[in-house]
Amino acid sequence: MTVEATAGLENGTLATAAAGPRPWRVAWPDWRPLLLGLALPLLAAAGWEIVVQAGLASGRLVPPPSRVAAALWKLARSGELWPHVGATAARVGAGFVLGGAAGILSGLAASYSPLFRRLVDPALQGLRAIPSLAWVPLFLLWLGIFETSKVALIAVGVFFPVYLGVMAAVLGVDRKIVEVGRIYRLSGLALARRILLPAILPALVVALRTGLGLGWMFVVAAEYMGASEGIGYLLVDGQQLGKPDQIIAAILVFALLGKMADALLMALFKPALRWQDAYQGGR
Repeated sequence: MTVEATAGLENGTLATAAAGPRPWRVAWPDWRPLLLGLALPLLAAAGWEIVVQAGLASGRLVPPPSRVAAALWKLARSGELWPHVGATAARVGAGFVLGGAAGILSGLAASYSPLFRRLVDPALQGLRAIPSLAWVPLFLLWLGIFETSKVALIAVGVFFPVYLGVMAAVLGVDRKIVEVGRIYRLSGLALARRILLPAILPALVVALRTGLGLGWMFVVAAEYMGASEGIGYLLVDGQQLGKPDQIIAAILVFALLGKMADALLMALFKPALRWQDAYQGGR
């Protein structure tokens, strides 16, 4: 390094030191993806509101957003909404934990043991095709009308996509990666922790997200089974009393709860997926 360059470097260092530390800046979250995602539904809602207010449609069967918002605000202000939200969220949470755990364990067993896969997988694939409402009368006879039958139905909905996703992910692991682990004398739990788990983790997250989404779908069928509280109960109540605004408000609550639960699940797994350097869709 020349004398001039050294002097310039020293002068720059001294200037930086004299200027003091850089001011601390708040790292604000990027809200642009959220706003872009809300643009289409908000435009559709505003368009329908204009059509109804202009008298081009009655809005009796499909109420405008103002009536739906008023119905939702009435439920929230009276305190009637929150017990229903809590009951539905608790059912989905319990069903997701039970069904997800059973799906992961069964998927691992089916991928590890060819005998287990040949014995169990054909029956499970047949059961997977059964609609959710077909389970309702059977669960009512077996488990009664209380919470056990509702949680069991949600767990069934969560189980199948998690089981299928885990089994396919493990069976799809590159054999060469496993052989490298065995060369380094990894076996048993060490091989599963250091080789198999990182390899299947992205597919596991997708399977859990799919199972969680089906859990929110199955909870509607579950709350048709004589529930006295829950968002599904609000749907039935709105149907019986002819309140389309309450029905659409309940559907919106389902959508918000489902989106929040999915975002929470992704936030929990995000630290474990930092190593991914995947294609970002044109970025």
